[in-house]
Amino acid sequence: MTLPPVANDPEPRWPALIAVVAAGGLYTSLPQTLSVGPRWLLPAIAAILAFISVATHHTGKHTLNILTGHLLSGVLTLFMFWSLALLIIALPAHRAQPVTLLTSAGVLWVTNIVVFALWYWRLDAGGPHQRERRNGHQTGAFLFPQMTLEGPAGCEPDGAPWSPEFVDYLFLAFNTSTAFSPTDVPILSRWAKLLVMTQSIISLAVVVILAGRAVNIL
Repeated sequence: MTLPPVANDPEPRWPALIAVVAAGGLYTSLPQTLSVGPRWLLPAIAAILAFISVATHHTGKHTLNILTGHLLSGVLTLFMFWSLALLIIALPAHRAQPVTLLTSAGVLWVTNIVVFALWYWRLDAGGPHQRERRNGHQTGAFLFPQMTLEGPAGCEPDGAPWSPEFVDYLFLAFNTSTAFSPTDVPILSRWAKLLVMTQSIISLAVVVILAGRAVNIL
């Protein structure tokens, strides 16, 4: 895959890598009854795919890097959905202690933020490979406030054209899970609206579980 020369400074990938490690670590804290296979399975798969992703990025194999990144996000999403389904099934059956259910719901709530932050980061405006090859960020699935500002307010601290990084998408995902909607970032693309709706539904379901079990405990 031939890409034009980089227009902006290359975006650091380590925040996204830390997010993947965090998602894998959180999964290991789930009880075995809510895990898909052994609890080390997801961290092991994530570690292998993350290693391939880092290697292909540094060797310039961008097509393989993008495919690996999407596969990694897909695996994290699948495991999260599966564990959430097991959690919902376990509620009426009383298969786990209330404290365990509350802790697991909290873990899945945080994982939901991380997983969707990765999706937003990988898909918006073609992903990080494409974004860093444009002179700034004028269009995308999300309308960040900096895109509407002129002068220094719409630039990076060093004066370069502003472009979103992983932390911006993490902030968007956090707001979506806490407010069940984006706050300062309007959603422009239909696919992004569907993702935000899905994340909000998952977050709401987990919050309902947390509230219901907390009431029962009290």
